[in-house]
Amino acid sequence: MTSNQAIDSSASAAARSPAVMGELPSSRRFRGIEVLFTLAIFAGAFLLFLVQPMFGKMVLPLLGGSPAVWNACMLFFQVALLAGYLYADAGSRWISPKKQWMLHLVLLGVALALLPISVGAAPAGDAAPIPWLLGTMFLSLGVPFVALSATGPLLQRWFARSGAPGGEEPYHLYAASNLGSMLALLAYPLLVEPRFRLTEQSLVWTGGFVALIGLIAACGIRSRWTGGFIAPDESVRDELNSAEGSRLTVRDRLFWIALAFVPSSLLQGATTYITTDVAPAPLFWVLPLALYLLSFTLAFSRRQLLRRSTLLTLQLIALGGVMVVMLRSDSLRNPSVWIPLHLLALFLTGLVCHGELSQRRPAVNHLTEFYLWVAAGGALGGVFNVLVAPVIFSRLWEYPVVLVLACLVRPWQGIIPGGRRYALSWALRAAGVAALLVMLTDPRFNVLPVWGFLAVALLSGYLATRILGSAPFWLALSLVLALTFRMTTQIRTENTLLVERSFYGQFRVNRPEGYTLLLHGSTLHGVQSTNPDRRRVPLSYYAEGGPFWQLMSAVRATNPTLRVAVVGLGTGSTAAYAAPGDDWTFYELDPNIIRVARDTSLFTFLADSPAPVRVKAGDARLSIQSEEPGRQFDLIVLDAFSSDAIPTHLLTLEAMQVFLDRLAPGGRITIHISNRYIDLRPVLEASARTLGLATRIESGPIIIVEGSYTTVATWVAIARDPADLEGLTDEDGWMDLQPTRRIEPWTDDFTSLWPVMRW
Repeated sequence: MTSNQAIDSSASAAARSPAVMGELPSSRRFRGIEVLFTLAIFAGAFLLFLVQPMFGKMVLPLLGGSPAVWNACMLFFQVALLAGYLYADAGSRWISPKKQWMLHLVLLGVALALLPISVGAAPAGDAAPIPWLLGTMFLSLGVPFVALSATGPLLQRWFARSGAPGGEEPYHLYAASNLGSMLALLAYPLLVEPRFRLTEQSLVWTGGFVALIGLIAACGIRSRWTGGFIAPDESVRDELNSAEGSRLTVRDRLFWIALAFVPSSLLQGATTYITTDVAPAPLFWVLPLALYLLSFTLAFSRRQLLRRSTLLTLQLIALGGVMVVMLRSDSLRNPSVWIPLHLLALFLTGLVCHGELSQRRPAVNHLTEFYLWVAAGGALGGVFNVLVAPVIFSRLWEYPVVLVLACLVRPWQGIIPGGRRYALSWALRAAGVAALLVMLTDPRFNVLPVWGFLAVALLSGYLATRILGSAPFWLALSLVLALTFRMTTQIRTENTLLVERSFYGQFRVNRPEGYTLLLHGSTLHGVQSTNPDRRRVPLSYYAEGGPFWQLMSAVRATNPTLRVAVVGLGTGSTAAYAAPGDDWTFYELDPNIIRVARDTSLFTFLADSPAPVRVKAGDARLSIQSEEPGRQFDLIVLDAFSSDAIPTHLLTLEAMQVFLDRLAPGGRITIHISNRYIDLRPVLEASARTLGLATRIESGPIIIVEGSYTTVATWVAIARDPADLEGLTDEDGWMDLQPTRRIEPWTDDFTSLWPVMRW
């Protein structure tokens, strides 16, 4: 331990000792210093977390709107946070506070010279997305983010050395930091995103950065005015150096890492789970992160929200409910039901883990090191979810795996409470809980209404709490047994041929009797009959008699041969509508989907096409824009999904203008907007109204798998002139597009999902 560490831990105690009290300025001179430090810490955290969704939104269109963009951004943020804490800890060990204050102001000045924040060109078509994204973030945001990351722990340590009342326990300022972070995240989708364009957001953020530099300068000056950065006498230093609380062990550090790892990984797992089916957008990035930070705020506040026993009980109820709902996800389609349940489990788990961190926080001389190890645990959570899990798991297994780990890091009362002779008893209890969870995930429970099923799921969590709540090991084992049984049963009954995962999502190919299905996340992306006589018949959203079939019939009536651009390949089902003499081009972002669609042992739509078919890898908007001059299409089909989410960058005014520039005279654009969670009709109506375009919409029942079940496919047709849409008649179910609500048109600089959510 260095002398600086001892000085830090003893500063406040020295300030209260008789030998030193007489030398301190009067209490009036401390007036407002804690408020100043709190305000600076709050402002730094606010800026730190406001920039995260802002930058994520800047870079999202350049990577095809993939849900993995946010997790990759989170990985950078966590590593940069760790770098900032490392700088703060190292500086506190080796540099005097006055020099460190001046050095930090210099670093902030360098960061200011790199502002405002902007993003360069999109990656090349064959570039690996994660390295490109991390490199872009390092160049655009690295120095400002690291400087902001270090600000919180540095200010807390300076406050502890300032001699101000309350400096002996500066951890409550961590709550102010997390409060600022949480409010920034909530403010972004609710206040900032709906009102400011990205360029305006960047300029406003730069202004806030300038104000923060002024606050930090004032903190240093005020500390010096009040006689701060006190050096205590030798007797106090020796007393604190010999105190038991000043010693750290390897076990302490490992425990901090574990308690930080679990909620960090759970945060990213829950975010991926939600955004895969809804939309990769700031709204669904910040809600989980805000709750994660709120758990930090409450855990480190001076008053606890709940008793420890109550909190542990509520956490298990939520975890049990989430497990049941995940294993029967098709039972809950309403996002207002299942999203809050996942967020509740994340929040309660965060409270448990961060509460344990708060209980085990060290003496103030180890403050920056404590934050360093907590940041290391958070960064490891990001590394696991972003870099490790996609390699070792073909599905999103990391989310349930970390739910199991959340049970293991609960307050530990032994592997076998009561002694080894009770092992059989606890094993039988674990098996009983596993059997209960398996039973509740049986498809027969689909007969229950949504709220009934949710009540049963929460009841299972309560029963698990009563049976195994005091035995984390056996509770975790029961969840592993239930997950293993249900997942292996599901894979076997689905007759899964292929499961793969990439930066752009997770998909699988199943072959139930008579059909081959491609599923992306929880959404069906294409079906083909295995009957050789019917394998060219389009099914799913493109089935004969449906909206797409009607649209193709109307287009064929005026154009016997067509030049068609299809955004989103899937199984290549739309190629079933190709005719000799046509020219079809598919644009697909995910190279794995291209490989699957071309694999004739799985799907043959492309191979069976009577017209030549080209498939271009890369973002469709950029690829279409870069087509050779003069190349135009009679029909542009937008059918780009990531599970049930539609990339928003394909629906902006700028994107629509790109497509119009490539649309031949009399041509049509058709957009598939079927979605369980987002109503895109107001978005398209606003764009059409702004650009003066004609629109028609049809939403009709389609046989997805013949004779099995039906769904509704909603398609919108857009043209420059109403006469180009005359073939889409009222008798066939087509009507003029009317908005469900009036909104501003989306642009590359402005999108907001909040007004178009189906709550």
